[in-house]
Amino acid sequence: MLPPVYDAYELRNAIKGAGTDEACLIDILASRSNAEVKTISSFYRKEYGKDLEKDVCGDTSGMFQRVLVSLLSAGRDETEKVDDAQAVKDAKEIYEAGEGRWGTDEVKFLTVLCVRNMKHLLKVFDEYKKIAGRDIEDSIKREMSGSLQDVFLAIVKVIKNKPAFFAERLYKSMKGLGTTDSILIRVMVSRAEIDMLDIKAEFLKMYGKTLHSFIKGDTSGDYRKILLELCGGE
Repeated sequence: MLPPVYDAYELRNAIKGAGTDEACLIDILASRSNAEVKTISSFYRKEYGKDLEKDVCGDTSGMFQRVLVSLLSAGRDETEKVDDAQAVKDAKEIYEAGEGRWGTDEVKFLTVLCVRNMKHLLKVFDEYKKIAGRDIEDSIKREMSGSLQDVFLAIVKVIKNKPAFFAERLYKSMKGLGTTDSILIRVMVSRAEIDMLDIKAEFLKMYGKTLHSFIKGDTSGDYRKILLELCGGE
C-alpha cells in the first residue's frame, strides 16, 4: 500500500467496530503534514466511501475530538516565520490557560499547538519554560489526563523531534510484559522508508540499545524476521 492508503486503512480500523484505538488516531494525525492529512482524507473517502472527519467525530467526544478535527482540517501554518513577540504572547497565554489558573482552558492550548508553525512553536516552548519554570510537557501532564493529554503531548514531541517521538512509541510498545503489536507494526511499516535511520539513531541515544536488538529480544519467528528487515541492520 502507498503510505497514505496505509494510514487511511489504519485509521479505518481504529474507528470501526466497538471501541476506538485512540493511540492510532494520535500517532497518525499528530505526525503528518497538511498535505499528507489531505491525501489520507481523500484516500479514506475513495476506499471506504465515508468522510474521515465525520467518522472521527462519531467515535470521539469533547476536547479530544476538537483537537483531532483541528488536525484533520490541515490548517497548520507551514511557513518558517517566527514572530518573537507573538511567541512570548502565546507562551503567556498557554501558561495562563493552564498552570496560571484554577482549571484548564484547553482551547488556548489547541489554538496555539494545532495552528502555529513548527519553528514558531519551538520558540514558544522556550519562552514557556522561562515563564513556567518547567517544560510544556510537564505542564500538560499536570493539567490534563487521558486521550487529551496524550494528543497534546504527541503534538509537542513531534514538533520538538519527530524521530524521537517514534523511537519512544517503539520502545513503549516493546518494554515490559507483552508487546503492543499494533503500534510496533504501524510505526515500523509507516516509517520504514521515511525516517527509520533517524528513528534508530534516536532510539540508541535515548535507550542505550539498538532498535534492532530490542526487536530481536521481543519478537520471534517470521514476524521478527520481517520487522528486522524493515529496521535494517544494527
